[in-house]
Amino acid sequence: MAHTDSRVTIHMAASLDSFIARKDGRVDWLETSDEFAGGETLDPGFVESFLKTIDCYVMGSRTYETALSFVAKGLGWPYGDKPTFVLSSRELPRIRDTVEFYSGDLAQFVNGRLRPVFRTIWFVGGGLVSSECLRLGLADEIRYSILPILIGDGIPFFEKLGRDIVLHLAEVKAYKSGMVELRYEVRG
Repeated sequence: MAHTDSRVTIHMAASLDSFIARKDGRVDWLETSDEFAGGETLDPGFVESFLKTIDCYVMGSRTYETALSFVAKGLGWPYGDKPTFVLSSRELPRIRDTVEFYSGDLAQFVNGRLRPVFRTIWFVGGGLVSSECLRLGLADEIRYSILPILIGDGIPFFEKLGRDIVLHLAEVKAYKSGMVELRYEVRG
């Protein structure tokens, strides 16, 4: 069944200075000890039911390798049983039946393969993939989770976009952890 109402979301957690990882790919700074008394609590039940609304995930190879490192540390696979598409021309281990690798035209893949099948498509990293998604006009919204830390240098949220991309702020949430989540609609 084709989903003409499909939505492509770019979701990223980043430091306040817009880095998604350290230069070497580490994300050890994602857990912070900050506390904001006026913030909302991330209720595990809400998170679980929200994640059920995501039909599939798309990521680059470095994000996939970070997920593999979480599995190796015993932290589990963060994407559940959802179809997960890894954009890469490199040979990488396939650790789950739900993982599929793709190398080729991103617009053709999203519009021809994903949108007809999935209603909610989440791009979850990294910076190159997010930038390409925006450059090609594929994204409908950006969910940007900003953590209360400055890491000074690292892998940026977006690589060069080549043009302005107009956004509309649709939602802001502050959490007790000090994280702020911004949801933007992509206008062009």
